[in-house]
Amino acid sequence: MLETVISVENLGKRYTLNHMGNGDGYATLRDVIARKAVAPLRGLGKVLGHRNGKTDSHSQASGRSSFQNSVENFWALRNVSFQVKEGEVFGIIGRNGAGKSTLLKILSRITEPTEGRVRIKGRVASLLEVGTGFHPELTGRENIYLNGSILGMKRAEIKVKFDEIVAFAEVERFLDTPVKRYSSGMYVRLAFAVAAHLEPEILIVDEVLAVGDVEFQKKCLGKMQDVSTKQGRTVLFVSHNMSAVQQLTTTGLVFANGQLFYQGPSHKAIEMYSGSISDDNTTVFEVEHARRKYVGTMAAKFISLRFDRPVPLFQFGDDFEFYAKIRARDDISKLRFSITVFTADAIPVGSCFSVERPGPKRGEEVEYKLVLPSPRLAPGHYFCGVALGKGDNRTGHLDFDVVMETLMFEVAPEQGAGATLAAWTRGWGTIVFRELIMA
Repeated sequence: MLETVISVENLGKRYTLNHMGNGDGYATLRDVIARKAVAPLRGLGKVLGHRNGKTDSHSQASGRSSFQNSVENFWALRNVSFQVKEGEVFGIIGRNGAGKSTLLKILSRITEPTEGRVRIKGRVASLLEVGTGFHPELTGRENIYLNGSILGMKRAEIKVKFDEIVAFAEVERFLDTPVKRYSSGMYVRLAFAVAAHLEPEILIVDEVLAVGDVEFQKKCLGKMQDVSTKQGRTVLFVSHNMSAVQQLTTTGLVFANGQLFYQGPSHKAIEMYSGSISDDNTTVFEVEHARRKYVGTMAAKFISLRFDRPVPLFQFGDDFEFYAKIRARDDISKLRFSITVFTADAIPVGSCFSVERPGPKRGEEVEYKLVLPSPRLAPGHYFCGVALGKGDNRTGHLDFDVVMETLMFEVAPEQGAGATLAAWTRGWGTIVFRELIMA
């Protein structure tokens, strides 16, 4: 029977947030300067008032109403419990601010929990934020030995692994340069190589791997797979890369608003994170409370947007298909859709309009299938803005409803021996042209 190496019981982490208000909202810089300037005078007024046997009640009242400080207790984690067995690979997923990084910092003994208990059996190596774990003034060589010592390894043990670490990180030329002069990519390569090769029983890796290029990410994923399957070590992996989570992990934890929302098989966890699981095996995106940009009469509006697949993961070259259900408030004589695709950094990739066609009658709900044929998007994460209206960019257009930041999806790198995009980097752009012909 496999031994439990990580046990988390009712874990919680609370932070205290101080808000400085001015009665109607947050204090401006002018408010703060004014308060500092009048503070000595207010103290003098109190002294003179006490000497005369009276106080300036108006001054005190206005002081209270003008500058009100408030304290808010914010729970980054609350009531989190789970166990990890020896050799298991856990994928931890959730939106930004869900509590993932806070959990890893507690497990790495960087942050103390406010409540609950954590039991860990074995040495832990963590790769969290870029900049943690290394001393910036020390060279790459010195930091390798420093990290090994922190893990409790003897110098002779570290020396055995040294050449392997340097070869994996590909930083041999800069080994005797202080790491503060490294690029973020070099830094992460060395940090991961140290964490993965110094034989910890538990390896914790945050989304920091996103800093590296695609080829290095594949190399890291292969190493983590080797660490878990061949060496029987435990891995906790945080990522927004759903294809990597699906490939590497066996169990998924989904976090939302500081709480553990779901624990189970990775493919189910990805479904829970990516959208609502429906009976017809689709990914549905909520639009009722989505961020909207209203232009026009709202003669029709979106009711739902969905992918006809359980996980919003597309292979390179796939047609981009989605379904839009709309409700007409008026009779719609002509109707068209438009879509803009953005990178995860909110940079527009491209837009497209559908042809116009007759629309629904007042009160009707209709679902349309929309297809963007083989957009040839490079591997990465994207989201969309979708509009409903009439007209186009040539004739002039009027939008009835625009849903922003929806239809989040991922394009997976090509797999197999014939793959041509294995080493695609962001610097090459987000569209892969079909071919370059030498005439």
